Amino acid sequence: MHTLSQNKDATFNSRYALDKECESAKRALKREFGLRQILGRSRVVQELHEEIDRISSCDVNVLISGETGTGKELAARAVHYLSSRACKPFIPLNCGAIPENLFENELFGHAKGAFTDARLQQAGLVKEAEGGTLFLDEIGAVSPYIQVKFLRLLQDSEYKPLGDSRSQKADIRIIAATNRDLAGLVKEGTFREDLFYRLNIVSIVIPPLRKRKEDIPILVEHFTRKYSREYNKPIKEITEDAMEIFRSYPWPGNIRELENKVQQLIVMSTSPVISGGDVRLPASKTAAAGIETEYFKVAKERAINVFEKSYLFNLLTEHRGDMVSAARKSGKSRTALWNLLRKHNLSPKQFRY
Repeated sequence: MHTLSQNKDATFNSRYALDKECESAKRALKREFGLRQILGRSRVVQELHEEIDRISSCDVNVLISGETGTGKELAARAVHYLSSRACKPFIPLNCGAIPENLFENELFGHAKGAFTDARLQQAGLVKEAEGGTLFLDEIGAVSPYIQVKFLRLLQDSEYKPLGDSRSQKADIRIIAATNRDLAGLVKEGTFREDLFYRLNIVSIVIPPLRKRKEDIPILVEHFTRKYSREYNKPIKEITEDAMEIFRSYPWPGNIRELENKVQQLIVMSTSPVISGGDVRLPASKTAAAGIETEYFKVAKERAINVFEKSYLFNLLTEHRGDMVSAARKSGKSRTALWNLLRKHNLSPKQFRY
């Protein structure tokens, strides 16, 4: 009896230690992959945080929609790492990157002898995600045949590895993401309606960057710190005219495009200051940045201000703050040049070295 009691105590202590370890791991994972990774102070981002926080505690399938580069996988990871499944795997699968003839094997694995060269049994991603979350990116790209396979997985929580006659149970949460209009694909007959409703128990819509422009400075500063450390190129300042160009651009590639541009600027920088003259973006898109939400006059004034400040910065940098030579080069009088400098809160002293 004494030995049995000791064994029970040991088992209890072991489980208690594992539970504590899991809770500690959960806290660390929440810090690394939780809502802190979805940067921004805009109203739409705060609403997104609240939505993810509510959804994560309910163990249901989630459909995340949004344009390319908006951060759909970040949102999926946040849902997972804020959930009770946080200590289990998060397995991402890009549905658009796998040929149809390999998809079933990638997803469900295969039994030994299922096909030529299948000398060993191999687990698929569903098995790898056991107890955790399977993230299906670009779900709108899957074929009707694979849609049927997904439907069975969602309906019955079962699947069959290739070449195996026996079904296996799956304890996973499904989070799917798309940059396409799935409801429209259902109407066209290219996406199964029953699968759509199984996936779309709750939905999250990620806003495009052009709808949350007030978050752009926060994102620019974040990526600047990240790549400054990575490439050991300290950047001390991003000038206001450079930031205005970032804010004015419509960013069709969203956060991914913004990150790539900041990374490029850090790599190519020869100065600890990034100015408007360093930020090269397609002029047609820059000029059109505010037109879809602003009157023509407002958009025009914004574009002119960005141009003037960038031009003055480059001009005075070239002439080291010498107003005489700068005025001569620009074709403007010194009085007109001084007026422009005052308008944009610039001083020749800033450029003398």
